[in-house]
Amino acid sequence: MPRLGICRTDFLYAAAFAAVPGLVALGALFALDVIGGLATLCGGAVVVAVALAAGLAWGYEAAALREATMRIGLDGSAERIASRRTPLGAGLAENLEQGRKRVSNALDALEERALMAESLVNALPEPVLLLNETRHILHVNHAAKELLGPSLTGRNLVEAIRSPELIGGVERTLVMGQSLDVDFDILGPVQHHMRARLAPLARSGGAGKAVVLVLQDLTAARRAEQMRVDFVANVSHELRTPLASLTGFIETLQGPARDDPAARERFLGIMGDQTHRMGRLVDDLLSLSRIELEEHNPPSERLDLSDLVKTVLQMLEPVAQERSVTLQANIPDDLPQIIGDGDQVEQVLRNLVENAIKYGLVGGHVQVSLAVEGHAVRMTVQDDGEGIAQDHLHRLTERFYRVDAARSRQVGGTGLGMAIVKHIVNRHRGRLVIDSTLGQGSRFTVYWPQASQRI
Repeated sequence: MPRLGICRTDFLYAAAFAAVPGLVALGALFALDVIGGLATLCGGAVVVAVALAAGLAWGYEAAALREATMRIGLDGSAERIASRRTPLGAGLAENLEQGRKRVSNALDALEERALMAESLVNALPEPVLLLNETRHILHVNHAAKELLGPSLTGRNLVEAIRSPELIGGVERTLVMGQSLDVDFDILGPVQHHMRARLAPLARSGGAGKAVVLVLQDLTAARRAEQMRVDFVANVSHELRTPLASLTGFIETLQGPARDDPAARERFLGIMGDQTHRMGRLVDDLLSLSRIELEEHNPPSERLDLSDLVKTVLQMLEPVAQERSVTLQANIPDDLPQIIGDGDQVEQVLRNLVENAIKYGLVGGHVQVSLAVEGHAVRMTVQDDGEGIAQDHLHRLTERFYRVDAARSRQVGGTGLGMAIVKHIVNRHRGRLVIDSTLGQGSRFTVYWPQASQRI
């Protein structure tokens, strides 16, 4: 049994409990005067001793009840308050037990509501952050951790999101106490266009002001709008030439060349080529739009890059034979797997190798090499063609950009291949490096994250 510390108050309670019944008993004995003085003294001593023992027992119980009262509402408050032997102690213990049950039930209800509220916030698809008046993060949900990283609680918002617009919006919300929306960008391998909805929150117990920050990702909507603008500005220009050619040939076949079989065959062949070109353009546009819409969602599959290289080289062998190009592969043994989308990684490799075949030397060589470099698998596609001037390299991944527009159209290029490559590599959180020297060929290098690492 644990030792109880009886305080001064408990001692006074015990003394009072002992003194009152003892004095009453002694007064009664003297009043009756039925026994002699010695018997009166002995009887009084016995009564006082009994009363003192009862008082000490009550003092002990009072100390125990006092400590039990102090534990109510704290950890361990679920422990039942035991009944007591004295009538007064038993009554108080019963009342305290009923109070303990009410407090325990109230705490359980509050804990359940807090867990439900936390589960609800974590289930929200939008990132949610709770900030205090010094802009430090008090709580975040799962979506916020996926966007900004796992270790957010306790950090200043400036460390998590470097945006003067957002910081200024938080300050205005704290000062003015009004809700507002703020648009800003999160820079990184993939730029995110965000909208923050800020709302003031009063904290209980005078703990100061707080701000609830809900983030909405506008990246997909902005890209869709940009895609629409690009389609109007660029695709209309790209389609104008083949459509004009088709219109001219149709008019010629309906007029002067109506009865000329040789001209008809030649014109129909050119019309077929123009139609195929427009079909490739539409296919590349659709492919690019799908890639851009999911660019902010990195893949999670594990891939064997060696098998993909062998498959693509075998697929493009007929194209290489048309230009007498030799395809070579340098693949080491025990190459680690990468994280990637199989179809998109294959599309990158196919675009790079096909470009190397078409723009390289006739009768030349195209080499695909794989190697481990740091936490990445390096994939290099190298040709021995004419090379690309340095002032063109930084624009190769722009939509519809061509170093030699006439040659690109001649070999069937749409001007979207390298843009597709760039966005796929960005989605995989990889890196694209382009090196070229005039007269010595070009080298395109992609760094893919290993299956156990991110770069």
